Amino acid sequence: MVDADQTFVIVGGGLAGAKAAETLRAEGFTGRVILICDERDHPYERPPLSKGYLLGKEERDSVFVHEPAWYAANDIELHLGQTVDAIDRTAKTVRFGEDGTVVRYDKLLLATGAEPRRLDVPGTDLAGVHHLRRLAHAERLKHVLTNLGRDNGHLVIAGAGWIGLEVAAAAREYGAEVTVVEHGPTPLHGVLGPELGGLFAELHREHGVRFHFGRRLTEIVGQDGMVLAARTDDGEEHPAHDVLAAIGAAPRTHLAEASGLEIADRAHGGGIVVDERLRTSDPDVYAAGDVVSFPHALFGTRVRVEHWANALNGGPAAARSMLGREVTYDRVPYFFSDQYDLGMEYSGWAPPGSYDQVVIRGDAGKREFIAFWVKDGRVLAGMNVNVWDVTDKIQRLVRSRARVNTESLADPHVPLDDLAP
Repeated sequence: MVDADQTFVIVGGGLAGAKAAETLRAEGFTGRVILICDERDHPYERPPLSKGYLLGKEERDSVFVHEPAWYAANDIELHLGQTVDAIDRTAKTVRFGEDGTVVRYDKLLLATGAEPRRLDVPGTDLAGVHHLRRLAHAERLKHVLTNLGRDNGHLVIAGAGWIGLEVAAAAREYGAEVTVVEHGPTPLHGVLGPELGGLFAELHREHGVRFHFGRRLTEIVGQDGMVLAARTDDGEEHPAHDVLAAIGAAPRTHLAEASGLEIADRAHGGGIVVDERLRTSDPDVYAAGDVVSFPHALFGTRVRVEHWANALNGGPAAARSMLGREVTYDRVPYFFSDQYDLGMEYSGWAPPGSYDQVVIRGDAGKREFIAFWVKDGRVLAGMNVNVWDVTDKIQRLVRSRARVNTESLADPHVPLDDLAP
């Protein structure tokens, strides 16, 4: 039973945490809601940090989940710039790291997110080495790209994932010279495979980005604290005024681990293990967003999803579960990206080795198409590139698990609705 005397604590002030707090109030919870955020900014959404805000097309205030006054108006106790350094699951308390304040909870939600992986090479302490995960990072990087564009400066990016490519596109729009170093054979190789990764390489090359595939950074060379160049494992030295480390993110599980909660192995993303209701191994502790490894019945495995939609939907699902509602969290993973004049959306789950063919519907040469990752005639995932208003249809096709005729799947004249029961 949930009653007005209960206290729900949310650790993590990102989108998942903020939407969980919103949902608790929307669902009628009248107890105490405490939201703890280790940043001094109010909870915000992350996609603009590498897209509209970084490009100067969106204002800073547009990234926030709620207006600052919303929290007090909805009786949410918001603690900004506070960390939690310990959870006592026996006493059901959390302890603040700054002043040692201890707060008791009836239900606890961990929405601690992920943090950027660090380059383990000499020179990472130089002033011109950057990461992009937080609003402060984006503000700094926006200033850097402006200066690089004005001075015809050089940016080296380690990693050709989504963040690396979106920043590369932004940097070129500012006028900076861009070199991307990627250990895989194509951009996004672990997500899209070789079939589609090459398309993104071609797109960026058309806009002047230089790629070095099959290579890793071995050193960032500097002088007087400033970056001068980046060296790769083939012995080449690439001119650089700034370096962005975009080599992925790791779930922030240290609190969960220290309190004895179950953590998934690396094969399943290494996040906090939860069930279909987003409950951890402790029935009074829940988790949502980038940090969770959850069982997905549709794909028959645990998945950890770092994208915006998972935080947007996972936070509310966890809140309802905390309230005792019947919840089965099985959203089809979804993400989107904008690079130059290419916009895309991806729905589904098709890691390397999980599919046996990629089916293209439309004109890949013109970058107006849908790609489907297919296994035994069933669609595991679909990506629409500069083709719009098809996400719901793709997700229905993925969820249906229906065997489809691949010739019909490739034929733009066959409605997608006709392929899914």
